[in-house]
Amino acid sequence: MTQRINIGLPRIHMEAGERRDFLPSFVAHLVKNGANVVLEHDYGIGLGYTQDDYQKHARGIRFSPVEEVYQQDYVLVLRYPGDEKVRWMRPGACLISMLHFSTRPHRVEFLRSLELEAISLDSIRDDTGRRLVENLRAVAWNGTEVAFRVLRSIYPPPGIESPNRPAIQVTLLGAGAVGMHAMQAAIRYGDDSYWKRLAANGIPGVQLTVVDYDLTNQHVLMQEILRRTDLLIDATQRPEAIMPVIPNEWIGFMASHAVLLDLSADPYDCNSVPRTVKGIEGVPQGNLDQYIFPPDDPAYDALPNCVDARNRRHAVSCYSWPGIYPKKCMDTYGKQIAPLMRCLIECGGANCIDPNGTYFQRAVTRGMLSRFFPTP
Repeated sequence: MTQRINIGLPRIHMEAGERRDFLPSFVAHLVKNGANVVLEHDYGIGLGYTQDDYQKHARGIRFSPVEEVYQQDYVLVLRYPGDEKVRWMRPGACLISMLHFSTRPHRVEFLRSLELEAISLDSIRDDTGRRLVENLRAVAWNGTEVAFRVLRSIYPPPGIESPNRPAIQVTLLGAGAVGMHAMQAAIRYGDDSYWKRLAANGIPGVQLTVVDYDLTNQHVLMQEILRRTDLLIDATQRPEAIMPVIPNEWIGFMASHAVLLDLSADPYDCNSVPRTVKGIEGVPQGNLDQYIFPPDDPAYDALPNCVDARNRRHAVSCYSWPGIYPKKCMDTYGKQIAPLMRCLIECGGANCIDPNGTYFQRAVTRGMLSRFFPTP
Protein backbone atom coordinates (compact mmCIF):
# COMPACT_ATOMS: atom_id res chain seq x y z
CA MET A 1 0.00 0.00 0.00
CA THR A 2 1.30 3.48 -0.90
CA GLN A 3 2.26 5.54 2.15
CA ARG A 4 -0.15 8.37 2.94
CA ILE A 5 1.28 11.80 2.29
CA ASN A 6 0.87 14.80 4.57
CA ILE A 7 -0.48 17.97 2.97
CA GLY A 8 -0.54 21.39 4.63
CA LEU A 9 -3.03 24.04 3.53
CA PRO A 10 -2.01 27.49 4.81
CA ARG A 11 -3.94 30.69 4.32
CA ILE A 12 -2.58 33.38 2.00
CA HIS A 13 -1.20 36.12 4.25
CA MET A 14 -1.03 38.97 1.76
CA GLU A 15 -3.37 41.95 1.36
CA ALA A 16 -6.72 41.96 3.14
CA GLY A 17 -8.56 41.40 -0.14
CA GLU A 18 -6.77 38.09 -0.73
CA ARG A 19 -9.30 35.47 0.46
CA ARG A 20 -8.55 32.51 -1.79
CA ASP A 21 -8.56 29.36 0.32
CA PHE A 22 -9.58 26.02 -1.14
CA LEU A 23 -13.23 25.07 -0.62
CA PRO A 24 -14.41 22.29 1.77
CA SER A 25 -15.29 20.05 -1.18
CA PHE A 26 -11.69 20.18 -2.39
CA VAL A 27 -10.31 19.31 1.06
CA ALA A 28 -12.72 16.37 1.17
CA HIS A 29 -11.31 15.21 -2.16
CA LEU A 30 -7.77 15.14 -0.73
CA VAL A 31 -8.86 13.11 2.28
CA LYS A 32 -10.98 10.73 0.22
CA ASN A 33 -7.97 9.96 -1.96
CA GLY A 34 -5.79 9.10 1.00
CA ALA A 35 -3.98 12.24 2.19
CA ASN A 36 -3.51 13.48 5.73
CA VAL A 37 -4.51 17.16 5.68
CA VAL A 38 -3.53 19.92 8.10
CA LEU A 39 -5.21 23.32 7.72
CA GLU A 40 -4.18 26.60 9.26
CA HIS A 41 -6.47 27.97 11.96
CA ASP A 42 -9.24 30.16 10.44
CA TYR A 43 -8.79 28.53 7.03
CA GLY A 44 -11.60 29.65 4.71
CA ILE A 45 -12.79 32.42 7.03
CA GLY A 46 -12.49 35.04 4.27
CA LEU A 47 -14.96 33.03 2.18
CA GLY A 48 -17.41 32.68 5.04
CA TYR A 49 -16.47 29.11 6.03
CA THR A 50 -15.93 27.84 9.57
CA GLN A 51 -13.88 24.98 10.94
CA ASP A 52 -17.09 22.95 11.22
CA ASP A 53 -17.80 23.45 7.52
CA TYR A 54 -14.52 21.74 6.64
CA GLN A 55 -14.82 18.99 9.24
CA LYS A 56 -18.32 18.09 8.06
CA HIS A 57 -16.94 17.45 4.58
CA ALA A 58 -13.65 15.82 5.57
CA ARG A 59 -13.32 13.85 8.77
CA GLY A 60 -9.87 13.45 10.24
CA ILE A 61 -8.45 16.81 9.15
CA ARG A 62 -6.57 18.92 11.70
CA PHE A 63 -6.33 22.66 12.28
CA SER A 64 -2.93 23.92 13.45
CA PRO A 65 -0.80 27.07 13.75
CA VAL A 66 0.69 28.27 10.47
CA GLU A 67 4.23 27.15 11.38
CA GLU A 68 3.11 23.54 11.75
CA VAL A 69 1.24 23.67 8.44
CA TYR A 70 4.48 24.61 6.68
CA GLN A 71 6.22 21.63 8.31
CA GLN A 72 4.19 19.13 6.29
CA ASP A 73 5.71 17.10 3.45
CA TYR A 74 3.60 19.01 0.90
CA VAL A 75 2.38 22.59 1.20
CA LEU A 76 -0.40 23.62 -1.19
CA VAL A 77 -1.24 27.32 -1.44
CA LEU A 78 -2.49 29.04 -4.58
CA ARG A 79 -0.27 32.12 -4.34
CA TYR A 80 3.44 32.13 -3.49
CA PRO A 81 3.49 32.73 0.27
CA GLY A 82 6.72 34.71 0.46
CA ASP A 83 10.28 33.74 1.29
CA GLU A 84 9.88 34.07 5.07
CA LYS A 85 7.21 31.39 5.30
CA VAL A 86 8.89 29.14 2.76
CA ARG A 87 11.93 29.07 5.06
CA TRP A 88 9.78 27.19 7.58
CA MET A 89 9.62 24.22 5.22
CA ARG A 90 11.88 21.21 5.74
CA PRO A 91 14.54 20.25 3.16
CA GLY A 92 13.07 17.69 0.81
CA ALA A 93 9.51 18.98 1.25
CA CYS A 94 7.48 20.19 -1.73
CA LEU A 95 5.78 23.54 -2.28
CA ILE A 96 2.81 23.49 -4.69
CA SER A 97 1.79 26.95 -5.82
CA MET A 98 1.66 29.44 -8.70
CA LEU A 99 5.43 29.95 -8.83
CA HIS A 100 6.09 31.36 -12.33
CA PHE A 101 9.56 29.86 -12.69
CA SER A 102 10.35 31.47 -16.04
CA THR A 103 9.82 35.07 -14.85
CA ARG A 104 11.05 34.66 -11.25
CA PRO A 105 14.70 33.50 -11.52
CA HIS A 106 15.51 34.64 -7.97
CA ARG A 107 12.64 32.53 -6.64
CA VAL A 108 13.98 29.45 -8.45
CA GLU A 109 17.42 29.98 -6.93
CA PHE A 110 15.92 30.53 -3.47
CA LEU A 111 13.84 27.35 -3.54
CA ARG A 112 16.82 25.33 -4.70
CA SER A 113 19.03 26.82 -2.00
CA LEU A 114 16.59 25.46 0.60
CA GLU A 115 16.75 22.00 -1.03
CA LEU A 116 13.01 22.05 -1.70
CA GLU A 117 11.07 20.40 -4.46
CA ALA A 118 8.34 22.58 -5.93
CA ILE A 119 5.50 22.16 -8.39
CA SER A 120 4.50 25.32 -10.21
CA LEU A 121 0.79 25.10 -10.97
CA ASP A 122 1.12 27.54 -13.86
CA SER A 123 3.70 25.24 -15.52
CA ILE A 124 1.61 22.05 -15.46
CA ARG A 125 0.77 21.30 -19.09
CA ASP A 126 -0.66 18.47 -21.15
CA ASP A 127 1.12 16.79 -24.04
CA THR A 128 0.07 19.58 -26.43
CA GLY A 129 1.40 22.37 -24.18
CA ARG A 130 -1.99 23.46 -22.86
CA ARG A 131 -2.08 24.66 -19.25
CA LEU A 132 -4.17 22.47 -16.98
CA VAL A 133 -4.46 24.98 -14.12
CA GLU A 134 -5.63 28.33 -15.38
CA ASN A 135 -8.52 30.75 -15.14
CA LEU A 136 -7.73 32.84 -18.17
CA ARG A 137 -11.34 33.70 -18.94
CA ALA A 138 -11.70 35.26 -15.49
CA VAL A 139 -8.42 37.14 -16.00
CA ALA A 140 -9.74 38.72 -19.18
CA TRP A 141 -13.36 39.34 -18.18
CA ASN A 142 -12.70 40.56 -14.63
CA GLY A 143 -9.95 42.94 -15.72
CA THR A 144 -11.96 44.26 -18.64
CA GLU A 145 -15.03 44.75 -16.46
CA VAL A 146 -13.04 46.94 -14.06
CA ALA A 147 -11.34 48.86 -16.89
CA PHE A 148 -14.66 49.76 -18.50
CA ARG A 149 -16.03 50.75 -15.11
CA VAL A 150 -13.17 53.29 -14.88
CA LEU A 151 -13.63 54.42 -18.47
CA ARG A 152 -17.35 54.98 -17.88
CA SER A 153 -16.54 57.30 -14.97
CA ILE A 154 -14.05 59.49 -16.88
CA TYR A 155 -15.27 59.34 -20.48
CA PRO A 156 -15.67 62.90 -21.85
CA PRO A 157 -19.02 64.46 -22.83
CA PRO A 158 -21.49 63.39 -24.09
CA GLY A 159 -20.64 60.34 -21.99
CA ILE A 160 -20.16 56.66 -22.70
CA GLU A 161 -23.92 55.95 -22.64
CA SER A 162 -24.81 58.64 -25.17
CA PRO A 163 -26.03 57.53 -28.62
CA ASN A 164 -24.07 60.48 -30.01
CA ARG A 165 -20.63 59.26 -28.99
CA PRO A 166 -18.35 57.44 -31.45
CA ALA A 167 -17.48 53.77 -31.12
CA ILE A 168 -15.21 53.00 -28.18
CA GLN A 169 -11.72 52.28 -29.50
CA VAL A 170 -10.04 49.33 -27.76
CA THR A 171 -6.51 48.25 -28.64
CA LEU A 172 -5.54 44.76 -27.56
CA LEU A 173 -1.89 43.72 -27.38
CA GLY A 174 -1.56 39.97 -27.87
CA ALA A 175 -3.87 37.37 -29.37
CA GLY A 176 -2.89 34.32 -27.35
CA ALA A 177 -4.76 32.41 -24.65
CA VAL A 178 -5.65 35.49 -22.56
CA GLY A 179 -6.06 37.69 -25.61
CA MET A 180 -8.73 35.44 -27.13
CA HIS A 181 -10.88 35.87 -24.03
CA ALA A 182 -10.06 39.59 -23.89
CA MET A 183 -11.44 40.01 -27.43
CA GLN A 184 -14.83 38.70 -26.37
CA ALA A 185 -14.78 40.68 -23.13
CA ALA A 186 -13.80 43.95 -24.82
CA ILE A 187 -16.62 44.01 -27.36
CA ARG A 188 -19.09 43.49 -24.49
CA TYR A 189 -17.62 46.04 -22.07
CA GLY A 190 -16.59 43.17 -19.78
CA ASP A 191 -20.22 42.86 -18.71
CA ASP A 192 -22.86 41.06 -20.79
CA SER A 193 -25.81 42.73 -19.08
CA TYR A 194 -24.35 46.23 -19.58
CA TRP A 195 -23.58 45.46 -23.23
CA LYS A 196 -27.15 44.26 -23.86
CA ARG A 197 -28.61 47.40 -22.27
CA LEU A 198 -26.48 49.74 -24.38
CA ALA A 199 -27.10 47.75 -27.55
CA ALA A 200 -30.87 47.78 -26.93
CA ASN A 201 -30.74 51.59 -26.72
CA GLY A 202 -28.90 51.96 -30.02
CA ILE A 203 -25.65 53.15 -28.44
CA PRO A 204 -22.56 52.57 -30.62
CA GLY A 205 -20.44 49.62 -29.53
CA VAL A 206 -16.73 48.85 -29.49
CA GLN A 207 -14.24 48.83 -32.33
CA LEU A 208 -11.42 46.43 -31.48
CA THR A 209 -7.90 46.59 -32.90
CA VAL A 210 -5.73 43.54 -32.19
CA VAL A 211 -1.99 44.11 -32.34
CA ASP A 212 0.32 41.14 -32.18
CA TYR A 213 3.81 41.47 -30.74
CA ASP A 214 5.64 41.56 -34.09
CA LEU A 215 3.76 44.72 -35.11
CA THR A 216 4.73 46.75 -32.07
CA ASN A 217 8.14 47.63 -33.52
CA GLN A 218 6.38 49.74 -36.17
CA HIS A 219 6.65 52.96 -34.19
CA VAL A 220 4.77 55.33 -36.51
CA LEU A 221 1.85 52.93 -36.90
CA MET A 222 1.69 52.20 -33.16
CA GLN A 223 1.63 55.88 -32.29
CA GLU A 224 -1.22 56.42 -34.75
CA ILE A 225 -3.19 53.56 -33.15
CA LEU A 226 -2.53 54.83 -29.62
CA ARG A 227 -3.74 58.37 -30.44
CA ARG A 228 -7.24 57.01 -31.08
CA THR A 229 -7.30 54.39 -28.31
CA ASP A 230 -9.73 54.72 -25.39
CA LEU A 231 -8.70 51.46 -23.71
CA LEU A 232 -5.31 49.79 -24.12
CA ILE A 233 -5.13 46.15 -22.97
CA ASP A 234 -1.88 44.25 -22.45
CA ALA A 235 -2.52 40.52 -22.87
CA THR A 236 0.93 39.67 -24.24
CA GLN A 237 2.93 36.67 -23.13
CA ARG A 238 6.59 37.52 -23.63
CA PRO A 239 9.17 34.75 -23.36
CA GLU A 240 11.46 37.29 -21.70
CA ALA A 241 9.91 40.34 -20.03
CA ILE A 242 13.02 42.47 -20.45
CA MET A 243 11.62 45.19 -22.73
CA PRO A 244 8.23 46.92 -22.61
CA VAL A 245 5.82 46.42 -25.49
CA ILE A 246 4.60 49.99 -25.05
CA PRO A 247 7.35 52.31 -23.74
CA ASN A 248 6.13 54.99 -21.38
CA GLU A 249 7.00 57.65 -23.94
CA TRP A 250 4.21 56.35 -26.18
CA ILE A 251 1.60 56.77 -23.43
CA GLY A 252 2.01 60.49 -23.97
CA PHE A 253 0.33 60.13 -27.39
CA MET A 254 -2.89 58.82 -25.84
CA ALA A 255 -6.00 60.83 -24.93
CA SER A 256 -6.19 62.08 -21.35
CA HIS A 257 -9.22 59.87 -20.65
CA ALA A 258 -7.55 56.68 -21.95
CA VAL A 259 -7.38 53.68 -19.62
CA LEU A 260 -4.48 51.20 -19.43
CA LEU A 261 -5.34 47.61 -18.51
CA ASP A 262 -2.62 45.18 -17.41
CA LEU A 263 -3.73 41.55 -17.78
CA SER A 264 -0.26 40.04 -18.04
CA ALA A 265 0.81 40.93 -14.47
CA ASP A 266 4.51 40.69 -15.27
CA PRO A 267 6.59 42.14 -12.42
CA TYR A 268 9.10 44.96 -12.28
CA ASP A 269 12.54 43.83 -11.15
CA CYS A 270 15.38 46.31 -11.51
CA ASN A 271 17.81 44.06 -9.64
CA SER A 272 17.72 41.10 -12.03
CA VAL A 273 20.12 40.85 -14.95
CA PRO A 274 18.57 41.61 -17.32
CA ARG A 275 15.80 43.58 -15.64
CA THR A 276 12.14 42.64 -16.05
CA VAL A 277 9.39 45.15 -16.82
CA LYS A 278 5.68 45.24 -17.56
CA GLY A 279 4.38 45.24 -21.11
CA ILE A 280 2.97 48.76 -20.67
CA GLU A 281 5.77 50.67 -19.00
CA GLY A 282 4.78 52.82 -16.03
CA VAL A 283 1.66 50.91 -14.95
CA PRO A 284 1.77 50.19 -11.20
CA GLN A 285 1.51 46.62 -9.90
CA GLY A 286 -1.92 46.23 -8.34
CA ASN A 287 -3.31 43.68 -5.92
CA LEU A 288 -6.68 42.62 -4.55
CA ASP A 289 -6.77 45.61 -2.19
CA GLN A 290 -6.08 48.18 -4.90
CA TYR A 291 -6.29 47.61 -8.63
CA ILE A 292 -7.34 51.06 -9.88
CA PHE A 293 -4.73 53.81 -10.14
CA PRO A 294 -5.61 57.37 -11.18
CA PRO A 295 -2.72 59.40 -12.67
CA ASP A 296 -2.01 61.16 -9.36
CA ASP A 297 -1.84 57.97 -7.29
CA PRO A 298 1.30 57.72 -5.08
CA ALA A 299 1.90 54.23 -6.50
CA TYR A 300 3.43 55.83 -9.60
CA ASP A 301 6.09 57.60 -7.54
CA ALA A 302 6.85 54.35 -5.70
CA LEU A 303 7.78 52.47 -8.88
CA PRO A 304 11.40 51.24 -9.18
CA ASN A 305 13.94 53.71 -10.55
CA CYS A 306 14.43 51.69 -13.73
CA VAL A 307 10.81 52.32 -14.72
CA ASP A 308 9.79 55.42 -16.67
CA ALA A 309 6.42 56.62 -15.36
CA ARG A 310 6.44 60.23 -16.51
CA ASN A 311 3.41 59.76 -18.78
CA ARG A 312 0.40 58.61 -16.78
CA ARG A 313 -3.19 57.65 -17.41
CA HIS A 314 -5.79 55.81 -15.38
CA ALA A 315 -4.32 52.32 -14.98
CA VAL A 316 -5.96 49.07 -13.95
CA SER A 317 -3.68 46.27 -12.74
CA CYS A 318 -3.99 43.29 -10.41
CA TYR A 319 -1.69 40.48 -9.37
CA SER A 320 -4.58 38.05 -9.83
CA TRP A 321 -7.73 39.12 -11.62
CA PRO A 322 -9.69 35.93 -10.85
CA GLY A 323 -9.35 36.70 -7.12
CA ILE A 324 -11.83 39.58 -7.38
CA TYR A 325 -14.53 36.91 -7.09
CA PRO A 326 -12.69 34.51 -4.76
CA LYS A 327 -15.24 31.74 -4.20
CA LYS A 328 -15.92 31.33 -7.91
CA CYS A 329 -12.18 31.46 -8.51
CA MET A 330 -11.40 28.70 -6.01
CA ASP A 331 -14.20 26.50 -7.28
CA THR A 332 -12.58 26.61 -10.73
CA TYR A 333 -9.04 26.04 -9.48
CA GLY A 334 -10.15 23.27 -7.13
CA LYS A 335 -11.75 21.31 -9.98
CA GLN A 336 -8.60 21.68 -12.09
CA ILE A 337 -6.13 20.80 -9.32
CA ALA A 338 -8.10 17.87 -7.88
CA PRO A 339 -7.03 15.24 -10.46
CA LEU A 340 -3.42 16.41 -10.21
CA MET A 341 -3.42 15.99 -6.45
CA ARG A 342 -5.08 12.59 -6.78
CA CYS A 343 -2.25 11.56 -9.10
CA LEU A 344 0.34 12.81 -6.61
CA ILE A 345 -1.33 11.03 -3.69
CA GLU A 346 -1.80 7.75 -5.54
CA CYS A 347 1.83 7.74 -6.70
CA GLY A 348 3.05 8.23 -3.14
CA GLY A 349 4.58 11.67 -3.71
CA ALA A 350 6.58 13.75 -6.18
CA ASN A 351 9.61 11.47 -6.06
CA CYS A 352 7.49 8.64 -7.47
CA ILE A 353 6.07 10.60 -10.40
CA ASP A 354 7.06 8.93 -13.67
CA PRO A 355 7.79 11.53 -16.41
CA ASN A 356 6.81 8.90 -18.97
CA GLY A 357 3.84 7.61 -16.98
CA THR A 358 0.15 8.44 -17.10
CA TYR A 359 -1.35 11.60 -18.59
CA PHE A 360 -1.38 13.43 -15.25
CA GLN A 361 2.07 12.17 -14.22
CA ARG A 362 3.54 13.60 -17.41
CA ALA A 363 1.69 16.88 -16.83
CA VAL A 364 2.86 17.22 -13.21
CA THR A 365 6.43 16.47 -14.26
CA ARG A 366 6.43 19.54 -16.49
CA GLY A 367 5.73 21.73 -13.46
CA MET A 368 8.44 20.34 -11.17
CA LEU A 369 11.35 22.51 -10.06
CA SER A 370 13.76 19.58 -10.27
CA ARG A 371 13.00 19.35 -14.00
CA PHE A 372 13.00 23.09 -14.72
CA PHE A 373 15.93 24.28 -16.80
CA PRO A 374 15.66 27.88 -18.05
CA THR A 375 16.37 28.60 -21.69
CA PRO A 376 19.96 29.88 -22.10
